Amino acid sequence: MPIVVGVQIRRTKDIFDFLPEGIDLAIGDKCLVETESGIEAGEVVSPERMIEHSKKKLHRVIKKMDSGDCEVVRRNVRKEKEAFQKVMQKVEEHELKMKLTCVDYIFDCNKLFVYYTAEGRVDFRELIKDLGYLLKTRIQMVQIGVRDEAKMLGGFGPCGLPICCGSFLKSFRPVSIDMAKEQDLSLNPAKISGVCGRLMCCLAYENDFYREARKNFPKLNSKVATEDGIGVVKEVNILREEVTVEYANGVSKKLPRKEVSPAGFFEKLKFRKSES
Repeated sequence: MPIVVGVQIRRTKDIFDFLPEGIDLAIGDKCLVETESGIEAGEVVSPERMIEHSKKKLHRVIKKMDSGDCEVVRRNVRKEKEAFQKVMQKVEEHELKMKLTCVDYIFDCNKLFVYYTAEGRVDFRELIKDLGYLLKTRIQMVQIGVRDEAKMLGGFGPCGLPICCGSFLKSFRPVSIDMAKEQDLSLNPAKISGVCGRLMCCLAYENDFYREARKNFPKLNSKVATEDGIGVVKEVNILREEVTVEYANGVSKKLPRKEVSPAGFFEKLKFRKSES
């Protein structure tokens, strides 16, 4: 069984397994890896581990990056800024219906990836010819979705923190409007959508917590018993562990979850006491 390390490729932030080939690698080490596209820069994000034989071809880690390699990466970043402007200009000249996301050179600049979003198919054959002549390198156009675009560009979410996909989230999970309902969130798209315009990823990985926690709360519009008498549940706040109860006289109170019991609880308790 091969021994591999997880390396995050700078270009896409995706994580792939590579053969360390005897190189001593630790999490956080910068390295050069061999890929189908050529030599790429990456960062070790998971330690060595043994896996079953992979159906996909495993590429190798070439070396740890030294100061010279890091300087090459910094130089490539500067070149990418220049290339982005040139690609943008050519896209506008050809009047293509696409939105340019970013461009990315591989380590030796023998290939330039051009990432873009578009609603439909784009004929960019003439664009590739122009860019190849202008930039003197191979061009590969890559159409991505809006969630991938957010992951690559990064940004800040409504919570004020860096967006999950651009920081720690490794893969996208399906997100549905039912998850927002489960969490008692406003169904206003502006409040439950991320910077990509799609439902926020955090709805998915927080949903299991809400589903499990809800089992300890009474259902909406159910009758419950409190110290002040019988009332009806109008709202539950899972994070604060509070239940809003409305009584027959129209008064509403927010009570800790532990102070609210099913409506028949006290009747059963009285019955048991009378039997004893």
